[in-house]
Amino acid sequence: MNARQHLLAAAESRVLIFDGAFGTQIQERKLSEADYAGDLGLPADQKGNNDILALTRPDVITDITRAYLDAGSDVVSTNTFSANRISQADYKAEGLVREINVASGQIARALADEYAARDGKPRFVAGAIGPTNKTLSLSPDVEDPGFREITFDELVAVYKEQAAALVEGGVDFILIETVFDTLNAKAGIMAVKQLERELGREVPVMISMTLTDLSGRNLSGHTVEAFWYAVRHAKPVTIGLNCSFGAEQLRPHVKVLSQIADTLLLIYPNAGLPNELGQYDEEPETTAGLVKDWADHGQVNILGGCCGSSPAHIAAIAAAVANSAPRKVPSPEPAMKLAGLEAFVAA
Repeated sequence: MNARQHLLAAAESRVLIFDGAFGTQIQERKLSEADYAGDLGLPADQKGNNDILALTRPDVITDITRAYLDAGSDVVSTNTFSANRISQADYKAEGLVREINVASGQIARALADEYAARDGKPRFVAGAIGPTNKTLSLSPDVEDPGFREITFDELVAVYKEQAAALVEGGVDFILIETVFDTLNAKAGIMAVKQLERELGREVPVMISMTLTDLSGRNLSGHTVEAFWYAVRHAKPVTIGLNCSFGAEQLRPHVKVLSQIADTLLLIYPNAGLPNELGQYDEEPETTAGLVKDWADHGQVNILGGCCGSSPAHIAAIAAAVANSAPRKVPSPEPAMKLAGLEAFVAA
């Protein structure tokens, strides 16, 4: 079986567990500029460039990934949210994109294989691709609504470079996550499809949207339902929601997506909303209790955490849904389904 088939088989009998945040876990280690920069000799300060730690402090990324596996994660992600040419240019490290992604993929792959060999239970690696700090749908210049900082083809090339390196590092899936602009996600999908043609094999994608307002839209204005219809042609192995406002506010949107998506549903919310100091203080048991309600109602297949979540949150979620039945993937009747900002289904 290939990676898609293995994941589908694993998800038939139980709710699978995703991992949690890297950023807050790295912050807790209070690393210095020397930790980030290592001996790479880059011309800019690297503190805050979490992705580069795969090269300069791989032990930190290894420890965090191991902690999530110990907490019960079936799927671990790579620490590569900003490991693309656009984001790394802020640190003058764009020339290291391939090396960062390969190294991060290898770290996660080695640990996933180690844990699978230990107990015979498969572990999976999702190569994380963030949205970059560019948007294809919106102008950054209020005086010029037609202006764009980047073209679709340019963003496809950026995503393809990262995806190719992640696959080289050994990931099972490409996770196009925290999608605030649906057109950016489409560029990511195109990049993976081009890579598939070059490799001569499937590279399964996971896609995860982030909501930017409580009405359930992303920054480019799409509803959850419209977003699904805009990307379902990619046949993602999972679709879902991450980041956003925390589990409580995601409840109605999880319900909608669970009813219409004919693939696995992956949800990994923030650990609540940040406090006035920008810190996340929702307790693991609180997060676990909120997401357990989704599992109790048969609405999810894979659960994890985003900003502010920790191995303790993941362990609490794993314990909470240990006996929950997974969501049954629906088989909707064939129909023409279109997406503007709103969804349209032909009668």
